[in-house]
Amino acid sequence: MPTQTGPGLVPFITQREGEDAAPDNLILLPHTDGRLHLHYLDEDPRDRDLRGVLWARCSFNSLDGQGQPTGRPQWKLMHPYRQMMTMQALRCQICTNPARTPLGLIFLAGPDDHTGETAEVLTNQPPVCARHLRTAARLCPHLDGHLTVFLAQSAPLYGTTGTLYGLGADGVQPVAQPGPPLPYGHPDTGCFLASQQIRRLTAYRTLDVDELCDQLRTHSG
Repeated sequence: MPTQTGPGLVPFITQREGEDAAPDNLILLPHTDGRLHLHYLDEDPRDRDLRGVLWARCSFNSLDGQGQPTGRPQWKLMHPYRQMMTMQALRCQICTNPARTPLGLIFLAGPDDHTGETAEVLTNQPPVCARHLRTAARLCPHLDGHLTVFLAQSAPLYGTTGTLYGLGADGVQPVAQPGPPLPYGHPDTGCFLASQQIRRLTAYRTLDVDELCDQLRTHSG
């Protein structure tokens, strides 16, 4: 697992220069449910997440001696597969170690993150471990200086964001650009190309970074 620390640290989920979207190579095929479903011509089982949704392809740079991707960081972008991997397994978005702390799971949210109209919170940001809480708060550009810290006891998978595809005059093409997250089980997931996985926070407290760090320190002591 990556263990890099210090001022040169880059979150594992950050996309790097040289990591580019792969050719779409997409087709629509009839499914047993009577609808068309989206596939790659050369589809591999790794192209789908654990809920069966097709995932946007993106190339990978080589890893350095500490297990971190190489290349200049593209700070405002998350690598689709690394985002999905850490979110799905509840791994820290910085170091990929297990993110659960003795007090719960830590999620950081900025002003533009997905939120519902109820007490539920939908987030595309993988959790962070206690060790990298302050680092994530400092490094993540999406927080934009307006940080909310969620300490969650429950964070089930909700769905994905991405692009809906259909048949048009030029064959398979996008018919709906990214919008609200699409829940798993939605009828449109068969024609959806996902780029970020979403979790739903339902049992949580909001704290500031210093307050949470004090509570974690007290609990570990």
